[in-house]
Amino acid sequence: MKLPVVELPDIQASRPTIPINLTRVGVTDVKKLIEIARKDKRPIVLIARFNIFVDLPHDRKGANLSRNFETIDEVLEEAVDAPVYEIEELCSVVARRLLTKHEYASRAEVQMESEYVVKRETPITRMRCQGVVNIFAEAVATRAGDDIAVRKLVGAEVLGMTACPCAQEIMRDRARKELVDLGVPDATIAQFLTRVPMSTHNQRGRGTISIEVHGGYDVSLERLIALIEKSMSSAIFELLKRSDEASVVDTAHRNPRFVEDCVRAMAHSVVGEFSYLPDDSLISIKQINEESIHQHNACAERCATLGELRDELANIMPVADKDQSI
Repeated sequence: MKLPVVELPDIQASRPTIPINLTRVGVTDVKKLIEIARKDKRPIVLIARFNIFVDLPHDRKGANLSRNFETIDEVLEEAVDAPVYEIEELCSVVARRLLTKHEYASRAEVQMESEYVVKRETPITRMRCQGVVNIFAEAVATRAGDDIAVRKLVGAEVLGMTACPCAQEIMRDRARKELVDLGVPDATIAQFLTRVPMSTHNQRGRGTISIEVHGGYDVSLERLIALIEKSMSSAIFELLKRSDEASVVDTAHRNPRFVEDCVRAMAHSVVGEFSYLPDDSLISIKQINEESIHQHNACAERCATLGELRDELANIMPVADKDQSI
């Protein structure tokens, strides 16, 4: 005897006891292996972590999270099977697909982050080594009638080194007084202080930039990583011989920077490097310096549209030359 098929009630579709809208309902820390395609190069393999959400209207108790996860997994698998050239575009594809899967939702949000290995070469011995930076991307898809609009964000966090200008000036003044006491001529003192950078305390810096755009605009992660690194006093390396170590220290002490200097340098470089982006592109810049002689850290931040940064920088030296010193 064949038993009748009994359809279980869809509890999630019932009305909640407290009928209010929820901004985000979804899953977090979904790990996926993805490949970033590159022209004429081997793809880059990432172990990425995704957070994926949709909004929930007031008249729906839940978002069917068990089946929802299966749908999200399916969307991700289909998306990563195709060639992926930008991580923010992958998030954009997933966000759009989520809205087609969830007819009750008007907003879908996808966040992704991963470690990204970059190739390094030490400054003197030219030894090859690797560095690790954090990269991240987001996409938010919103539905208005039959239209779906997407804004996407891409960013990176890079480690570097900064040297304190304030302490260095104190040490320079102290060295000048010591040289005077030793009877060294003023001209020789000036020449010495020009040729030999003074000691100061250092910090490990964490520079972060994110750029949010709409439409088909792309942002090069490699260039973004490079300009964050150049905003600090010096790059840092996993492996250094003695001559490399001396070069890194010398470079940092010839280029002392406050945490505020790093943020301003990044803003200056973003305007020059990504001049093709529209004025309403949202730029977030942050620098955290982990102090070596204090128990606290130093932090500076700037959030603005690209148009606002362009206006502020319009009266200073041109930024068109991408190779200029920052």
